[in-house]
Amino acid sequence: MSFGAGLRAVLASLGVLGLTLAAVASPASAADGTPTAPTQLFNGNRHCSADVNRPTHLWARDGLVITGIPGTTGDSLVTARYQIWPTTDPEQITTVTRDRARPRFEAPATVPAAALTDGQTYAWQAQTVAGNAASEWSAPCYVTIDNTRPANAPTLSSPNYLPDGWNQGGRPVTFTLNANGADDVTGFQFSWHQDLSVIGTSIGDYGIPQPVDPYSDPEYFKRADTPGGSATLSLIPPRGAGVMTLWVRSLDRAFNGSAVTSYTFRVGSTAPTVTPAVPSPEFGRKTTFTLRPDAALQSTSPVVGYSVQTGDGQGGTRTVDVTAAEDGTAQVELTLDGIYGELLQVTSRSANGWVSDAASWNISYDTTPTVTSDVYPENGSSGGAGVPGTFTFAPKVEDVVNYTYSFDGGPEVAVAAGPDHTASTEWTPDTDGFHYLTVYATTRSGIQLASYDYFFTVN
Repeated sequence: MSFGAGLRAVLASLGVLGLTLAAVASPASAADGTPTAPTQLFNGNRHCSADVNRPTHLWARDGLVITGIPGTTGDSLVTARYQIWPTTDPEQITTVTRDRARPRFEAPATVPAAALTDGQTYAWQAQTVAGNAASEWSAPCYVTIDNTRPANAPTLSSPNYLPDGWNQGGRPVTFTLNANGADDVTGFQFSWHQDLSVIGTSIGDYGIPQPVDPYSDPEYFKRADTPGGSATLSLIPPRGAGVMTLWVRSLDRAFNGSAVTSYTFRVGSTAPTVTPAVPSPEFGRKTTFTLRPDAALQSTSPVVGYSVQTGDGQGGTRTVDVTAAEDGTAQVELTLDGIYGELLQVTSRSANGWVSDAASWNISYDTTPTVTSDVYPENGSSGGAGVPGTFTFAPKVEDVVNYTYSFDGGPEVAVAAGPDHTASTEWTPDTDGFHYLTVYATTRSGIQLASYDYFFTVN
C-alpha cells in the first residue's frame, strides 16, 4: 500500500469531487474584498517544499492533490487557481481550479494523472481569484512524481535470535534490515502483525493537513542510515514465548512500499512459578502466593515485578501488580472468592521491558448448598399433594448467613441461617408429579454463592 492510497480516503471527505480543468473560473458570488495569495500550501497532504533541490516525492498514480487556503480581505466565496509545470519545461502549464472556495479553508484541486510523468519534477503555485480580480501567485512548491515502489523486498537477519531451533528469551531481539540493492530506499516499516498499516495524514481545523514524519514513530518505522542502506532494530517481542514473526517492507522517499518480507524465530518459555502457602486453599480465605522467576530469565534479565490476574470463572477478572525483591521473587496475598473456583495467570516483567509468558494456577470450588428433605428425597418419589415436607439447607463453605430459594420457578424467598449456618423451610405441594427447588446461599461479606437445583416427584 502506498502513501497516496491512504490519502485519497482523507481527501474524499473534503469534497474534492466536482473540480474541473480550466484556465479561469469565477465564483458564483461577487467578491467584496481584495484577493491575496493563498497560504498553507500542501501537496499530497504533505508540506510544500520551496527548495527545487529538495522536492517532495509523491505517489500520484490517481492524480496529484494540491491545496492551499485562498486569501481575501472579505468573506465572499472565491476561486483557488493552481498552475503546475515540469521544471524542465516551464511553458507546459496545466491549470486546475477549485470554485466557490471558502476563505480560511483549504481548497483542494486535483492535477490529473495524465498530466504527470513518473520521475519528473514539477513546480506549482497558487492564486486567489475574486470576481475579475486576482492575487499575486504564491512562491512555487516543488514535487517529484514517484509512482514506482522499491524494486526489491528488504533482507532481515538477527544475530541473537536464530531462525532454527528455540532461543532463550530475555534479551531484546536485534534485527538488521537491508534495502537489498534498492537504492531509492530511505527507511523501513515493520510490525509483529502481517498487515502493515497505511501511512496517512490527519486533517485539522479548516481542512489543514497535519503531516507527521512516519520515522518519528520508532515503534513501527526506522530510517535507513543512508539511501539504499540499512537499519538496526532492538525490539521486545509481543509475547514471552512461542513462534514470533516480524514483517518488514522498505519505503522510498514517496513512502511507496516494497514487497513485504518476514523473519520467523522461536522463543522458549520464560514463565515464572506460582506456589500457594497451602496446597489447597479454602474458599474465601486469604492465601499467600510465592512468585519465582524463571532461572534462565533471571540470569539474562533480572525480574523486577509481576502482573497477577485472577479470574472467578464467571468472566470477572482482577489484576494486581507486584514488585519483586532483588532476587526476583515476590509474594502476593489474595482472597480466593470465585464461587466456581479461581484461575491465576502470572507474568514476570524484567528490567529491560521483557514480559514473560504466563504461568497458570487454578483451583475449583463447590459453593452450592446441600439440600435434604424428610419427606421428599432428591430424585425420589414420595409424599403426596397436600402433604407438607421440610427442606433443610446446609453450607459447603464458611460464613453463610442466609439462603434464598424458590419452588418450581416461583417467587424467591429468603431465610436466615442459624448459628450452625443451616436453615429449614416447610413446603406443601398442591399437585402431584415433578417438582423442583432452586436455592443459593449468601455469605456475611455479601457473596452470592452458586445455586443448586433439587429435583423430586410428588406421589
